[in-house]
Amino acid sequence: MKKIFMAALLLVTMVFTGCGGDSAKTDGGDAKEIKKITIGLDDEYAPMGFKNEQNEIVGFDVDLAKEAAKRLGCEVEFKAIDWNSKEAELKSGRIDIIWNGLDITPERQENMLFSDPYMDNRQIVFVKAGNDQGIKAEADLAGKGVGTQAGSTAETYIDSTKDLKDSFREFKTYGDYVSAFMDLENGRIDALVCDEIVGRYAMSKQDGKFEALDVTVGPVSEFGIAFRKDDTELRDKVQGVFDEMVKDGAAAKISEQWFKADLVKGKK
Repeated sequence: MKKIFMAALLLVTMVFTGCGGDSAKTDGGDAKEIKKITIGLDDEYAPMGFKNEQNEIVGFDVDLAKEAAKRLGCEVEFKAIDWNSKEAELKSGRIDIIWNGLDITPERQENMLFSDPYMDNRQIVFVKAGNDQGIKAEADLAGKGVGTQAGSTAETYIDSTKDLKDSFREFKTYGDYVSAFMDLENGRIDALVCDEIVGRYAMSKQDGKFEALDVTVGPVSEFGIAFRKDDTELRDKVQGVFDEMVKDGAAAKISEQWFKADLVKGKK
């Protein structure tokens, strides 16, 4: 009877081993080969992750994640989430990863496990092509007509830096960057301070009209990939394949496709 009981127990164990939920499916055993990862994102954040005209989720971060999943040999699902509830979505297990232009902050590090930073999130200066006006640093914006998007990080910084704002000839804000770039093209402003990734993406759609200056305005934050606080195994596996993507140039190639520049950080 003891042998029969042990055999039955072994059968039950084999049936249930590896049968997790829909997210982060693994096989049994110690190796825990990943079968599927679910990535949460704001699907209206172009160019990082957004829905195209065919209602497909596309974007720079989406392409990076697809390449990482391919190298891990697993399926990947992209799930639109309420961005204000992203930490709860991650903690509950409804998603395994947040990969969507997420700033690494001390507050977030208390509740989430991050990869190494893979991109700087900075505000830079855009000008009309061939008209850099000698702008080599933030201080060179003095006497210029400067624009940015209303409610942006750039506006917050400029409004809080009185000496900088007072040095402008004019300061204009726009409801969207489409209008801002239009005014820049038509000479209504001299310089546009804009989120680099958004600005370079917009610029890539209008070849030859604008120039991105390597001039940082305000503080610089960093993007990271977020995981559940205790999920070091998944973090380490994703970090490993991402490091490979940086070293062999795959990450740079994806960046060039979206931004016409290699904006990816890492050990190259």
